[in-house]
Amino acid sequence: MTKAPKVDQEDKPAITASPEAKAQAKRNRFIALGLWLLAIILEVVAIVWLLRPPFDELVANQGFPQWRWWTLIGFVAVIGLLAVAGSWLWKKANRLDPASRKDPVRFFIQNQLGAFIALLAFLPLIVMIFMNKDMDSKQKGIAGAAAIIVAIAATAMGVDFKPLSQEQLAVESQVVTQLVGQDLVWWSAGGNVVHLCEGVSDLQNVTTQVSSGPVADALASGKQGITLELASELSQCGLATPGNLPEIAQWVRSARGL
Repeated sequence: MTKAPKVDQEDKPAITASPEAKAQAKRNRFIALGLWLLAIILEVVAIVWLLRPPFDELVANQGFPQWRWWTLIGFVAVIGLLAVAGSWLWKKANRLDPASRKDPVRFFIQNQLGAFIALLAFLPLIVMIFMNKDMDSKQKGIAGAAAIIVAIAATAMGVDFKPLSQEQLAVESQVVTQLVGQDLVWWSAGGNVVHLCEGVSDLQNVTTQVSSGPVADALASGKQGITLELASELSQCGLATPGNLPEIAQWVRSARGL
């Protein structure tokens, strides 16, 4: 069996995104920042306007107006939707134009920014809800619980549990080129990994669309990376199996941070 050259992610320069991918990522990030900014503005409005203390004692004795309470619930829902939409666009941008693991601080912040923004958009609001002296216990309990639930959901959806890096993209692109002869992979819309040829068993009888293209396109679409069942795929694709295939699979795992 032939032996493929070693793929060393430390020696291999990171692959940067194409100009088209960078431009699309920039647009997504710009829109995401706009949505996040709007969410924070609504949070400030809710605190300053809806949760403000009454201006006179007569109004104070009447309690927290029901219309203000319902409006507050609506603000919580809208802020949550804006935070989640911004996080979705931001994570999509990170798939198109990933950061490098060589700068761990930037890599962490860039990939988990959505979670931080969600916390920023909700924590002050939650504190002010429970500190409000005009709402009765029922109003405060429901509004506070709603804000906490939406905040947890928005924060969780802002976390990127498997962020893509430039190093992973570089290693997987090189591995595919060495094994197949070109940077070309296949994937289905419903699958999590990409494959070395169209004829593999995992792509037979799939009900979703099958696409092909370079590794960068597959990872930008949200795929985790090439399948680690490399021996089986090489056999099904009629390709030569290198003698150091276990090492190649381990290099791919290392590039993914596994």
